[in-house]
Amino acid sequence: MRHASLVAGLALSCSALAGLAAVHYLQPAPAWVWNLPASFKPPRIPADNPMTEEKFQLGRRLFYDTRLSGNGTQACASCHFQHLAFTDGKAVSTGSTGEPTARSAPSIANTAWNPTLTWANYSILDLERHMLVPMFGENPTELGIDDSKRDVVLQRFRDDPDYRARFARAFGPGEAGINFSNLIKAIAVFQRGVVSADSRYDRYLAGKVQLTEAEERGRHLFFSEQAQCSQCHSGPTFSDQYADVTSREVRTPYHNTGLYNVDGKGGYPDGNRGILELSGKDADMGAFRTQSLRNVALTAPYMHDGSVPTLAAVLDHYAAHGRTLADGPHAGDGSRNPHKDPRLDRIQLNAGDKADLIAFLKTLTDETLLTSPRYANPFK
Repeated sequence: MRHASLVAGLALSCSALAGLAAVHYLQPAPAWVWNLPASFKPPRIPADNPMTEEKFQLGRRLFYDTRLSGNGTQACASCHFQHLAFTDGKAVSTGSTGEPTARSAPSIANTAWNPTLTWANYSILDLERHMLVPMFGENPTELGIDDSKRDVVLQRFRDDPDYRARFARAFGPGEAGINFSNLIKAIAVFQRGVVSADSRYDRYLAGKVQLTEAEERGRHLFFSEQAQCSQCHSGPTFSDQYADVTSREVRTPYHNTGLYNVDGKGGYPDGNRGILELSGKDADMGAFRTQSLRNVALTAPYMHDGSVPTLAAVLDHYAAHGRTLADGPHAGDGSRNPHKDPRLDRIQLNAGDKADLIAFLKTLTDETLLTSPRYANPFK
């Protein structure tokens, strides 16, 4: 029912977004400069929404503006805090009407390189389409722009002289340009422009700093067969879902990590069962996309439902080849989940290994991302 309601809501929303054509990708517009390290290639950009500074700055304001929600109380930034690497520190987020979301808020950093969005929806392939979910989705309600609020929300921005000027610079003159299609395009450009690539690890790759002995041991472990981390957390974004302008074949794997086994047959809690809720295939039970590990030291709690509180607990989970819950409604031995990725059973970590891995993972924190005025709230 949750999926059916969401699909119905998104179908209604599409009528207001005729300007969002099918996705075709092109090279970044010449006026836009990515300033990426050598380990990154520019991301794919939809042909109908090239990167421009005018759209980026408009999108930044919209991202932080509570007028974007139906009741005027919540912005995109209400669930994505810059100082927490654009997560919110909660197990699950809270929508504008007080309703909890089903899943934890992932970071928006480096989403330009994500070939799919959200935790478990292989049909959302770009940030423009993804914006339909928080804006118009009804189960759960996030920004809460229902049919009764569409015109109200747009009028808030049409009545603002500053926004009229910004929309004109980004999309051309005329009040008609302040529409949901252009609003979504601007926010998508801002999100694509939020890049995290200046961590100590990036500086190590560039030969600018050295890692400590513990960090170096952790780095070696991370990329080893013993720990198996890099089997799923790979490439510049530390996720096996990745695409850039050079990508010819894009893989979009999803994984069951043995987090639950509520029925002894591999079951996950109802309403949060991974891509099975779209595919209907038993083999997809509990399968979620691999999240980036960049800034992972700041993005607790972990997993799709925020049910693992610390990095130490995450490593305990993987070292045990799955999580065992002794009691409660979700009790079960996740290490015996028949749908679990078999690579978990190859992991061998002792206490020292875990400490070294945490030391390495902390090198992925990007202080520039957390403090850059370019990504900050413009209303402050």
